[in-house]
Amino acid sequence: MRPMLGEVISRPHIPGWPCISSLRRCKNGFLLLILCSSVLVFSIGINLPFGSWRRISMEPVISPAGNTWESAGTFNPAVIVRSGKFAMLYRAQNKSGTSRLGFAESTDGIHFTRRPEPVLSPEADYEKDGGVEDPRLVKFGDIYYLTYTGYNKKDAQLCLATSKDLIHWQRKGVILPAYKGNWNVGWTKSGAIVPEKINSKYWMYFLGTSTDKTDQTGLVYSIDLTHWTEATREPVLAKRPGKFDSRVVEPGPPPIITNDGIVLIYNGADDKLVYRTGIAVFDRHEPAKLISRSEEPVFFPEMDWEKNGQVPNVVFVEGIAEEGDRFLLYYGGADKYVGVAEAKLR
Repeated sequence: MRPMLGEVISRPHIPGWPCISSLRRCKNGFLLLILCSSVLVFSIGINLPFGSWRRISMEPVISPAGNTWESAGTFNPAVIVRSGKFAMLYRAQNKSGTSRLGFAESTDGIHFTRRPEPVLSPEADYEKDGGVEDPRLVKFGDIYYLTYTGYNKKDAQLCLATSKDLIHWQRKGVILPAYKGNWNVGWTKSGAIVPEKINSKYWMYFLGTSTDKTDQTGLVYSIDLTHWTEATREPVLAKRPGKFDSRVVEPGPPPIITNDGIVLIYNGADDKLVYRTGIAVFDRHEPAKLISRSEEPVFFPEMDWEKNGQVPNVVFVEGIAEEGDRFLLYYGGADKYVGVAEAKLR
């Protein structure tokens, strides 16, 4: 049951936030956080679809294995529910740094069984040597749409592939070329497609690089999911100096659509490149219009395997799945492992 206005909500600890003694819902709809040492207004004045986050496994659910294609790292997963099971595509890296996509399946969202061979390996010129990286999944009709980064040791570019079974993939090529765009001057990555049409268009949040060499979130639209056009002349989710997202603001999994807005979970990095998780809410009918944004991260590196790996101090959320009364949130830990957290539905 949602709290009444003015009701105090007991929250002894929210991962990634300061020590919180209570939350109070004010008449203006904002949540007032009563901190142990100070008072902070959390800048989300609408109802999020989930509550606080907590890890449901203290150990990785996918770890490096063997001596070949997934020996160095298994991380940054996309997850979708299919036929009552959790289907995962994860980035797998060998010891030479080449990435492929592995497939794993689970009945409970925690214990996964992997296929012995990758389902997508570098073949195209724009993937050569570097590989296929950082998948995100959505489904329209009976077709799965996979956005991923194609990396050829020179350029990283946002690409698209489609499938009907998550195993056999048809490449659609680079959909956002590097070094092009209204504000992007570098690589393109991290395509989070909004899971339903808005104003008769498909929409996608993506990562680009601005002239000051910081990575920020932009927005594009399409009528066919293959050809994309930029919607703005500047980032829709910009960096914030002095905060947890001062250096990188990168889309996470496909957004969640609610009556109150488009909820985008994103990955923010500070000037020391510590990666934490933030939440942004965009207008339900105007995907470029930012309504609110978390002032503090909701999730951050705490476990040893999130702090130590191929890249230290990283939690990087890319997968989300709804199950019963909760969301399961899948993330890469230190560019080496896959972890899972949960957030209860509201």
